[in-house]
Amino acid sequence: MAFPTGRLFSSRTISLGVLFYSTYCHFQFVLANDVDSCESLRLGQYICKEPRIDDATQEPENCKDMIAWVECLPAPNVSCRLSNGTEFRFSGEEVGFNKSLPCRNVSGYSYKVAVALSLFLGWLGADRFYLGYPALGLLKFCTVGFCGIGSLVDFMLISMQIVGPSDKSDYIVDYYGARLTRLSITNETYRRTQMSP
Repeated sequence: MAFPTGRLFSSRTISLGVLFYSTYCHFQFVLANDVDSCESLRLGQYICKEPRIDDATQEPENCKDMIAWVECLPAPNVSCRLSNGTEFRFSGEEVGFNKSLPCRNVSGYSYKVAVALSLFLGWLGADRFYLGYPALGLLKFCTVGFCGIGSLVDFMLISMQIVGPSDKSDYIVDYYGARLTRLSITNETYRRTQMSP
């Protein structure tokens, strides 16, 4: 007995469609019930508030042990698990978690003042006196900035933030200003193996 091919094709198509739809619904149910913690949200699923900046130090006000904390708000209709273990669906107004920001150690030396002193009075050693290097400042004063060459070298070193204050602190730089991050390689730094050609 021969079956019409049109009916057989359509019944297979319908059964495959039902199978795919039920699998899709099952995965949606599993993914909806598997809620991650709020700290593991991805970029775009939350927004963090800007830290309050201290005018004197240009660092976050709540900086303690070189770390400051800011509040982060998950996006509307995002569900995640809070730190106490409860699941919560956010409306975009509630704080979900706190995120840490690094702080810098500043002690009162302004970057703008150091650069201005180096540019205009570097030949007198004023920049080195200001940064806490009196011996170099006196040497620059007596030699008129090493005949101008030392003044030029010091201006470049100070403007690139290579030479800093003598107490090993950081310059006071505007929080949203021209900060430089010094990168260094230590024994803990991951080194990628070189591929031989």
